[in-house]
Amino acid sequence: MLHDLFEILSFQSGYNTNVVLLGSGLLGTAGGVVGVFSLLRKRALISDAISHATLPGITLGFLVALALTGTGKSLPFLMIGSTLSGILGVLLVQWIKDNTRLPEDSAIGTVLSSFFGLGVVLMSYIQTLKSGSQAGLESYLLGSTASMLQSEAEMIAFSALAITVLAVLFMKEFGLVCFDPDYAASRGWAVSKIDLLMMALLLAVVVIGLKTVGLILIIALVIIPPVAARFWTDRLGLMVAISAFTGGLSCYLGAALSALTPDLPSGATIVLTATSIFTLSLLFAPKRGIVAVALRQFSFRLKITRRRALLSLDKGQENLSLLPRLLLKREGVIKSTGEITPLGQKTVSYMAHDQALWNQYLNDYPEEAFAQNKWSLAMISDVLSFDLVKELENSISGQNTVSSQNVVSGSLKDIS
Repeated sequence: MLHDLFEILSFQSGYNTNVVLLGSGLLGTAGGVVGVFSLLRKRALISDAISHATLPGITLGFLVALALTGTGKSLPFLMIGSTLSGILGVLLVQWIKDNTRLPEDSAIGTVLSSFFGLGVVLMSYIQTLKSGSQAGLESYLLGSTASMLQSEAEMIAFSALAITVLAVLFMKEFGLVCFDPDYAASRGWAVSKIDLLMMALLLAVVVIGLKTVGLILIIALVIIPPVAARFWTDRLGLMVAISAFTGGLSCYLGAALSALTPDLPSGATIVLTATSIFTLSLLFAPKRGIVAVALRQFSFRLKITRRRALLSLDKGQENLSLLPRLLLKREGVIKSTGEITPLGQKTVSYMAHDQALWNQYLNDYPEEAFAQNKWSLAMISDVLSFDLVKELENSISGQNTVSSQNVVSGSLKDIS
């Protein structure tokens, strides 16, 4: 089986399979690119409404093609029907949101369930027709790459490539509208038209992805890749690239697994592949991954524990708990008996002086100190500027000088 999978992945399983893999990969790339802007615009769930709203259009397109051509298996009719139905679904969601008190999620849920229910009813009616049993419309629910024709795969590939190119060309406009639509409007940009273009590209991805992923799972193709990419970066361009790569790889591997085992629906294998990549990002992304965050928190707690232990030693409190005792013993600050070493004396003095500088900073600049989220949590020289630290040093030195003079003058009075 591994040998067969390798042949499929290396494009050695025939022209039709190769075209299907390429088309699926480009579809995933387009979904990843468009999905970034849908996610940032907080309209990710609108793709769910669009996908479910296409089912009545698919069935009506089949019925129209059956009446005009004698066969319902006409991809142009099916895609035109699904496109018109998807547009109608989006317009209804917008109308409900603008003209009623229902929020957008309620409008999406209403349109989604109503259109999907109508589509199921029409599919049941098609099954009663003589040619309905051969319609194969079930493949549009969960996707099917095994039954995809070469012409269908080529059309998906070219359409997905065109969508990707358009999204990249308008990336600057899409990004500004997603982050700051008011500023974009102040610069004279037609925000509503840019939104309409984003929605059109999203609709196009949903329509061309029905045969590959299926209308039930197509939402995953425009949500999971950008969400996974968000764990890796804060930059829009890099996020789009990572999302495109994640979507393309998910569809490429999922389609290969579906070709290897035709009984598995391609939509399910593609979504599971994307979910696996998302899980890896969730766990191991270096900036926001769970493991990285846990390691940073653990390291931070160790630093705080060490700092508190050193300050406690400076105050003469030698009854330390197990963890700080182990930490300081490993550094050579204390001996096994708990006695402070010569190195430990220097370390304790250095930490006490650092804490004194922080206290002086709080005394001299209270507002800035309260706004400083690293106050007394890190070495002051790593947080504040050199000039400011030097100023705090001089303040402490001046106070010590004044204190010494007071002590001397007091002593002279006692003598006299």
